[in-house]
Amino acid sequence: MKIKTKRVYERPEPTDGFRVLVDRLWPRGLSKDDAALDLWAKDVAPSSMLRSWFAHREDRFADFTARYVAELDKNPAVDELFAKMRPYTVVTLLFGARDPRLNQAVVLADYLRGASARIS
Repeated sequence: MKIKTKRVYERPEPTDGFRVLVDRLWPRGLSKDDAALDLWAKDVAPSSMLRSWFAHREDRFADFTARYVAELDKNPAVDELFAKMRPYTVVTLLFGARDPRLNQAVVLADYLRGASARIS
């Protein structure tokens, strides 16, 4: 399975495969039709406290990553998401953050790739 990340504000494409929004909050100014989601997996998003602390600050990204992975390790919603993703060859994790490198979707994608490798 190929796992990609993409801003939810970018145009949906057929190559996106299964489109999953991984933000806890709905992205501002975006209609549900324009989002073209297959799933909104808000339960795998970082906790509100962690998200607020991180505030998309580059100097906090490494620590954010470690804390978020610790949350993911204890989160049963991860297994549920993985089960829903399994039938698809391409999954795109969608996020609302401006920075395509420093956001929870990047961390989650790496986490899920690791889980996929352990299961395969």
